[in-house]
Amino acid sequence: MHYIVESEKSVEQAAIDLEASIKSRSFGVLHIHDLKATLHKKGVPFQHACLVLEVCNPHEAAKVLAEDMTLNMALPCRISVFEQDGKTKIGMIKPTPMLAMLSDSPTLRDTAARVEEVLTSAINEAR
Repeated sequence: MHYIVESEKSVEQAAIDLEASIKSRSFGVLHIHDLKATLHKKGVPFQHACLVLEVCNPHEAAKVLAEDMTLNMALPCRISVFEQDGKTKIGMIKPTPMLAMLSDSPTLRDTAARVEEVLTSAINEAR
């Protein structure tokens, strides 16, 4: 269900490279959540770097929403760049199994497969 790769880069550099890779594939980065900074602002100590990129291709999102508006709760896709066990990792929940749990639509299955292929490629390029 997860797709996770390791990177020799820092979390920050991997996130920069991931953002560029995403944008080169006609996806946009809507927001980057810095979970470590957010938790610290709330008074919760947290030691691991974790940047969560919300990514979206508006054309693919429109296809999903046209098929099933309730899937707005599963959008946008999220890719995380994080530190675990002293290593930088880049990962996501794969769109195909996630959408399969939410819908049996062949249209959505095809859309999820296209999105997963693009995002997997972007992650691999950024690593």
